[in-house]
Amino acid sequence: MSEFKTLLQASFKSNDTEEWLDVHFTRPIGLVFALFWNKLGVHPNAITILSIFLGVGAGCMFYYEDVAHNVMGVVLLMLANFCDSTDGQMARLTGKKTLIGRMLDGFSGDVWFFAIYVAIALRLYHQDLPFTHEPWGWLSWVLCCVAGFLMHAPQSSLSDYYRQIHLFFLKGKAGSELDHSAQQQAVLKGLPKKGAFWAHVFYRNYANYCKSQEKRTPAFQQFFQAWQQSDKPEAIREAFLQGSRPLMKYTNLLTFNLRAIVCYVACLTNEAWIYPLFEITVMQGMYVYMHRRHELLCRALTIQLNALQRNNGATKE
Repeated sequence: MSEFKTLLQASFKSNDTEEWLDVHFTRPIGLVFALFWNKLGVHPNAITILSIFLGVGAGCMFYYEDVAHNVMGVVLLMLANFCDSTDGQMARLTGKKTLIGRMLDGFSGDVWFFAIYVAIALRLYHQDLPFTHEPWGWLSWVLCCVAGFLMHAPQSSLSDYYRQIHLFFLKGKAGSELDHSAQQQAVLKGLPKKGAFWAHVFYRNYANYCKSQEKRTPAFQQFFQAWQQSDKPEAIREAFLQGSRPLMKYTNLLTFNLRAIVCYVACLTNEAWIYPLFEITVMQGMYVYMHRRHELLCRALTIQLNALQRNNGATKE
């Protein structure tokens, strides 16, 4: 048991960035799966591919209005999430990290929820709007497109960015996947024009992904540039972590568990419209709050860092 706990702790990204439900439920089950698959010699990428099929299967089940299909959808999506946890834990414990693995890991969750939004849009199409006798019709597609493309995608990408930023200041570059679009563009330009198709696909998309995160975080970009050019004072690093740590709960709420639970409840009660509406209202409210707090933190720390650097410079003179 002590050995399992040690392995479980080693498979975490950090205690700061792990959600309670993941720590006590998803990660332990994921680790059991990881140890089992590792004994069989299964590569983490194969498990990620399996999670894609499970997630799409869950989406298909949520199209139906009966409880039996919806329960099956819940089970399939939970299994997909266990697989997603498993591949990451295996990669961290065994060092089996690949370019394709990074591509698949980011791609898998998007595919799950794309299937779910399509299923819910189709499910609602012939149902009546709440408290009326008029069918949803094309409005079901508008609702799900707004929730999926305009809300869910930015929420997830910025949450992931903030987690990687926190890990960078907590563990350094080795413990984080914090990247910059300019670096990815440089890697892309250095790739051979022939024989590296998947590498071109990954770095082109990843550079654009990083750029979209950077555009939404101007205060952090200014702070991070000042930090990189500074003596990296420990007091500023600690102040950032202290301000960032309370925001990690929002990065977790805006990723999988909360939206999955709401999706389960909405579909099982045959009120599927509640899930995309929850994305547009409650989840987006958390996203706006998280983003505002993080930018305010970075502005304040930039001022402190610049003042500290000026004082240090004056002292040296």
